[in-house]
Amino acid sequence: MNFRKKSRGMLPSFQMTSMMDVIFLLLCFFIVTSVFAQWEYKIDIALPSAKSGKVPDRLPGEVIINIAKDGRISMNEQDLTHDALQKRLSSLARLFPGQPVVLRADKDTRYEDLIKVVDSCRLADIWNFSMATMEDKGGAAEPAGK
Repeated sequence: MNFRKKSRGMLPSFQMTSMMDVIFLLLCFFIVTSVFAQWEYKIDIALPSAKSGKVPDRLPGEVIINIAKDGRISMNEQDLTHDALQKRLSSLARLFPGQPVVLRADKDTRYEDLIKVVDSCRLADIWNFSMATMEDKGGAAEPAGK
């Protein structure tokens, strides 16, 4: 007589713990990157409108420089002087050639303040920059004399 139980092997099972960890990490990653992508747009700047203006897809690693109507310059939520901006742009151009830069100037910003920032980009050897505008919603009146 054999009184020993026959040992049945353990049934193969799927380990869900590691998969749940990976899914949780991916979820955290996407939440954090979406928050970082929206931070620069929260700054109170009224962009000028243009008929060709639209919200483009953001490029990876794109740097956004905000110019307020009083001439303040901010980058990554830090106010900068022209010298500090020049140093930061020079190091960006040295480390990442072809770095895309978006200039977001308020529609009431003085032209002189905008040109100083454009000049800083050129002196830092950054030529891949663009000006941010809003889409022209509605029929804006044509300037007189046209």
